Amino acid sequence: MNLIAELQERGLVQDIMPGTEEQLMKEMTSAYIGFDPTADSLHVGSLLPITLLMRLQRAGHKPYALVGGATGMVGDPSGKSAERNLLDVATIQHNCDGIRSQLERFLNFSSTAPNGAVMVNNYDWFKDFSFLDFIRDVGKHITVNYMMAKDSVQKRLETGMSFTEFTYQLIQGYDFFHLFNNHGVRLQMGGADQWGNIVTGTELIRRKGGGDAFAFTCRLITKADGSKFGKSESGNVWLDRERTSPYLFYQFWLNLPDADAAKMALVFSFRPVAEIKELIATHEAAPHQRALQKSLADEMTIMVHSEEDLAFAKQASEILFSNTSVDALRSLNERQLLEVMDGVKQVRSAAAALTDGVDLVSFLADSGVFSSKGEARKMVQGGGISINKEKVTAIDFRLTAQHLLNGKYTLIQKGKKDYTLAIFE
Repeated sequence: MNLIAELQERGLVQDIMPGTEEQLMKEMTSAYIGFDPTADSLHVGSLLPITLLMRLQRAGHKPYALVGGATGMVGDPSGKSAERNLLDVATIQHNCDGIRSQLERFLNFSSTAPNGAVMVNNYDWFKDFSFLDFIRDVGKHITVNYMMAKDSVQKRLETGMSFTEFTYQLIQGYDFFHLFNNHGVRLQMGGADQWGNIVTGTELIRRKGGGDAFAFTCRLITKADGSKFGKSESGNVWLDRERTSPYLFYQFWLNLPDADAAKMALVFSFRPVAEIKELIATHEAAPHQRALQKSLADEMTIMVHSEEDLAFAKQASEILFSNTSVDALRSLNERQLLEVMDGVKQVRSAAAALTDGVDLVSFLADSGVFSSKGEARKMVQGGGISINKEKVTAIDFRLTAQHLLNGKYTLIQKGKKDYTLAIFE
């Protein structure tokens, strides 16, 4: 398998060092990508480097995942307009542990496989590396002129850059040198914004060790409007189910705009390119059916979570966006219900009031679901309010304990898709 040709066909390759494709075609090659431990979970934006390592391993090569326990204490200036907050050792170690547990889902870390994945932490080789030793053994091989010419430095000259961040490219360059010497890693991969840091590593290897090292970068994934891919209205879309539920993860992919869906399918899907292009053609012929988004949402949810989570995400979608019965809602346990309602507006009220019943119109106004009783009454009279997916037909409708799901929740729906979860405590 020609990995570079595959990535080029998917529109992924941005910059590539001469000889990289030939090296990958010649023999099993060890290659690495770095992960920044700024949180204990990776997010959708991290799926590009993750899938790169997956494709590398599936092509018969050996992937190395480097977590920046040391570089995370410095902060990568690439693509940043301001100095980043620095993390302490304990926080970084916690984040590294979380990243390791997630990567194990995507890569085969079997020690018996010739191309079994390896995870390394650059804190292990930097923690005892003194400043004097570093500037003597590493700094003397790379000139200030060389470092100043990098885009990551040039873009920050006007706003200012600390010496700490200025040295980042040397530290990352030494990572490559260390992995080259100690693990036989010949290739570094990354996003396009990492090209300057990566080639500093190849240059250090050439000047300090005299070896040949290779590199390529992928285009940064952006949405059609030019904004960063991987965020929703509520922020990052995380791979950790406790931060982003499988249901919301599924919805993120399902709701991709048509302008983004085709590109994201080529970037992230493991379907053959020819099959993806057929799917794109099907989608373009009937975009309202969202065949492309549905296929990608299915594949990504299974890959990051599980088939069971996908089944539940689809069930949750049916509950929210179709005419399901109250029985479907009552079939959910509390955790499932809250996953389905993740991101839905919430209001709180006293459970004791339900003993004698609560006038619905008053509750809708008092809780802020509507701005006034008049507005609430008009919507109820027009048949626009449902309680637990059952339409309210009486203007004198009262909420009681019978309307509680899992003993404390009531789902209020106005119109087709506007939901509020009432919590009675």
